[in-house]
Amino acid sequence: MDNDTTVFLLLDFSKLGEVQIIYLSLFLTLYLMTVTGNLLIITAVVFDHHLHTPIYFFMMNLAMQDIGSVSVIIPIAVLNFLTNIKYISYSGCVAQFLFFFFFLTCDVSLLTVMAYDRYIAICNPLRYEMIMNRKACTKMIGSAWTASFVNAILHTTATFTIPFCSNIINQFYCKVPYLLKIACPGLYGAEIGIVMFNSTLGIGCFVFVIVTYVQIFSAVLRIPSVQGRKKAFSTCLPHLIVFSLFMFTGCFAYLRPISDSPSYPDFIITIMYSIIPSMLNPLIYSIRNKKIKAAFSRFVGLRLCHFKEV
Repeated sequence: MDNDTTVFLLLDFSKLGEVQIIYLSLFLTLYLMTVTGNLLIITAVVFDHHLHTPIYFFMMNLAMQDIGSVSVIIPIAVLNFLTNIKYISYSGCVAQFLFFFFFLTCDVSLLTVMAYDRYIAICNPLRYEMIMNRKACTKMIGSAWTASFVNAILHTTATFTIPFCSNIINQFYCKVPYLLKIACPGLYGAEIGIVMFNSTLGIGCFVFVIVTYVQIFSAVLRIPSVQGRKKAFSTCLPHLIVFSLFMFTGCFAYLRPISDSPSYPDFIITIMYSIIPSMLNPLIYSIRNKKIKAAFSRFVGLRLCHFKEV
């Protein structure tokens, strides 16, 4: 196949049953919920000085990443549905793959940095402000975004330099396992190497977070007051839930065998991995976070006062 002129055929929703409107409604609902929830987090952190601390700075960047990851895939899927387009150009697939993998890698990096932040806050609280100062936090975020983008470029280059023996992607966006499935046999050694490298990095981040939380929980259990232990657990639990949700859905999506034809389970699993974590993150972080709730209340109150004055 000539990669310069190839178009990739995407998932035809009609093959999953005569319920296309349900899929469109599902995509739009999930997208709007994801964007709205994460925008609220960003707005609260930006406009409320009470939230100008490292953990909320990291949380804001995670919300930006969540919006980016879903915006790379859902609007295109909805547009293709509305215009009855069942393909994506080669260059469009490259761009979608690049940016989605960039946000995906950045998600892992940010969650790892946030685990380190919680470790310092609980295990070394007296030096927290000195270690997690504004300059250090900016460097961590800058390094996470930069390294993720470089990694995405390498991964994209390795993937799209291999020839494809088919152009049928049985999914609604360009996803790594589906592209490897249509690659010509024996010609994707470089891509396998990149996948192994990224898998090693992912496992390394996973082990780092687990070891970090073992030490965190050990420190929390040594806190004498029950109220102190509850407060410490409440600051760590949301991050641990978000990290676990992301890692387990990702492993399930990438390690399970892919069917040769479009299937409803594959479609649902892809949604669970690509969209659901980004949608749930704001809810998980804000549902028991009194500071974010207070920031929302103050922001809404200021907006209402402004409208009344106008």
